[in-house]
Order: sequence, then structure tokens, then C-alpha cells
Amino acid sequence: MTSRQDDITGVLLAGGQSRRMGGGDKGLLTFGSGTMLGHVIGRFAPQVGKLVLNANGDPSRFADFDLAVVADTVEGNVGPLAGVLAGMAWAREATPSARYIATASTDAPFLPLDLIEKLRETAEAHPGGIAIARSGGHLHPVIGLWPVAHYDDLEQALREDGIRKVVRWTDRHGTLPVDFADVAIGGQTIDPFFNANTPEELEEARRLIEG
Repeated sequence: MTSRQDDITGVLLAGGQSRRMGGGDKGLLTFGSGTMLGHVIGRFAPQVGKLVLNANGDPSRFADFDLAVVADTVEGNVGPLAGVLAGMAWAREATPSARYIATASTDAPFLPLDLIEKLRETAEAHPGGIAIARSGGHLHPVIGLWPVAHYDDLEQALREDGIRKVVRWTDRHGTLPVDFADVAIGGQTIDPFFNANTPEELEEARRLIEG
């Protein structure tokens, strides 16, 4: 059952360059009766308070979703940690009561409906740590719960320390893996963090949702 966590700001990460998909915004590709981004929002938004989209370039291309759009504050396409930092910066201004931001990628259309609840349970048991989703023994570093209090340290890590790898930074504070079981979609058991990185994976995801 979905449970809204109002003191957690949701950040959808769409700042990648989607090279394996041929470029462009994966989230704007047709998916079911709408778009993949729309489907992700439908599963993610009910679990968080405010929701913001991290994306670079012209924000008007996302106008149909009625979301604030924030670009990376660190230039140079330095990876998902830049999106996390941008999300934290927005939360500090727009939702100052938020203790955490929760991040998810826009190419994972089957996100668990108890994602935030489970991440928070682990994070609250280990104050200061960063809860990261895991399935099938594999971490998903862009799907996690990040204390906003770590903003200054993350900014320093990106601007001064040259850190780009997510887990290298989260290990500073304690990386907390949170396990999620496979889910049944379209009559098939799949990883809940199945992501559509290639045209073939997108077609598979479309087949599953239609099923």
C-alpha cells in the first residue's frame, strides 16, 4: 500500500544523455497510454511530498507534467550525484521542512509502491546513512534516500574532491542497502527496478505493461 511521506521531497533524475537509447529524453517516449515519465510519476509521486524533475536543457519540453524542473548546479555532465545535489538545493529552498530527498530514475517504470516507506525505515534506524535500493544482489545507486543535511559535503565532494561514483561518496556516510523482491508484471516475474536503457529494453517494458 502506498504511504505518502510529506517530509520527503521526491527528485526524478533525468539528467543523463541516454546514449544507449540514441539520445533524447527516455522519459518522454511512448509507454502504455502515456509516457514512461508519466508512468514513473504515477508510482513515485504518491509516496513523497513535493516532486521535482532534474533535467538539463530547455525545461519547456516537460511542461505537460506541471513539475518544477531544476538543472545540475555542477557543470560538465558529472553524473547522477549532480542531480542529487540539484535536488537537495531545490528542497532546501522550496521545502525547508524536508529532512530527505528521495531519488528515482525516469526509466524505471515498475518502481515499488512501498519504495519510500522501506528506504525510510532503514535510514531512520541508521541516522546519517544513505539508504539505497537493492534487488537481486545489485545496488541501484540512483534510487535512494538522501539526508538533506549532507548538502555541503556533497557539494564539496563534487566541486573540490572530484568524486563522481555514487557509492564512493555514500560510503563516507554509510551506504545502507535495502532489499526489494521481484514483482509480477504482465504475467512475468521481474526486477522492480527494471530500467529501459536500450530500444530492446523499452520494447520489453512496453510488452510487460500491456500484459
